[in-house]
Amino acid sequence: MEKKRFYASGLNFTCKRCSSCCRYDAGFVFLSEIDLEKIVSLLKTNRESFIKAYCRWVTDWKGEEVLSLREKSNKDCILWDGGCTIYNARPFQCVSFPFWESIVSSAHSWEMAASGCPGINTGELHTKSSIDECIEKRINEPIIKGESEL
Repeated sequence: MEKKRFYASGLNFTCKRCSSCCRYDAGFVFLSEIDLEKIVSLLKTNRESFIKAYCRWVTDWKGEEVLSLREKSNKDCILWDGGCTIYNARPFQCVSFPFWESIVSSAHSWEMAASGCPGINTGELHTKSSIDECIEKRINEPIIKGESEL
């Protein structure tokens, strides 16, 4: 039997384009193979050059080495310059915010995220089904692990 989620009736969210999720705080933007292909194609570069210039290897919450975008010294995403420079090819992690497992795991986590995001609890109602699809897609589109996979 499936666990009843606090968002069974859906959650409201409309991005206010404030860029708070792209700037100001340290964080990770993990990349899947699909993310990397889209970005490399948009920027008309090759995989190795992009990774060298824009990415870093970090340890995730499971202790695994994974690929993440770098940050600028001021903690902005390396691909933010007055807005997202790769908006049409941005990583799924960015597209699916705030419908991440870590944020929708509890009402408390959702409200904590809302304290830093003016779009949470406003605007469009996203159904439980669409939220679950975001979580499932991340599972089916895993982030790139370990340098040996490149």
